[in-house]
Amino acid sequence: MKVYRISTQLFAEELSGVGAALFGNRWNTKGTEMIYTAESRALAAFEVLVHLPLPTLPDNFKMIEIDIPDHVKIDGVFDLPDNWNNNINIKQTEKIGDKFILNNEYCLLKVPSAAVKGDYNYLINPFHEDFSSIRIRIIENFFFDERLFPEN
Repeated sequence: MKVYRISTQLFAEELSGVGAALFGNRWNTKGTEMIYTAESRALAAFEVLVHLPLPTLPDNFKMIEIDIPDHVKIDGVFDLPDNWNNNINIKQTEKIGDKFILNNEYCLLKVPSAAVKGDYNYLINPFHEDFSSIRIRIIENFFFDERLFPEN
C-alpha cells in the first residue's frame, strides 16, 4: 500500500511522529508521537490547505510517497459519534489516537478524514515493531496550483 504526506523540506526525509507530538492534532494529544498520512496525494494536499491560510503557505513543500508492506497490521476507526469531526469534540478523537499508540497492537490506524468525507487518513505508529519495514519511496517537490491564490 502507498500513502502520502506533505511536509516542508526540513522534515521530508524523516518519519518520526515528533512533529505531531509538539502540538497535538485531531488524533493525538500533545506529547504523543504519530505520523499522519493520507490515502492519496489529493487528500494530503487538502489536509494541508484546511490547516494553513493560503497566503501563509510555504513554498518548500515536498510530496512524500510512503510504501507500507502488505504484512503490516492495520486497525480502523469507523464507529464515531455524530459531529466527531468538529473542533468541539476533538478530545474524543485524541483519546482514540493516543490509545492506538499506547496499546501498540497495530502499526497503522485507518481513520476518516475530517476534511473530506468518505476519504481516509492512515496514522502510523512509529513504536510498533513493523514500523521498521515502512519506507519512504519518493520525495518530490510539491507546489499548490497557482489558481488557489488570489491575484494581486
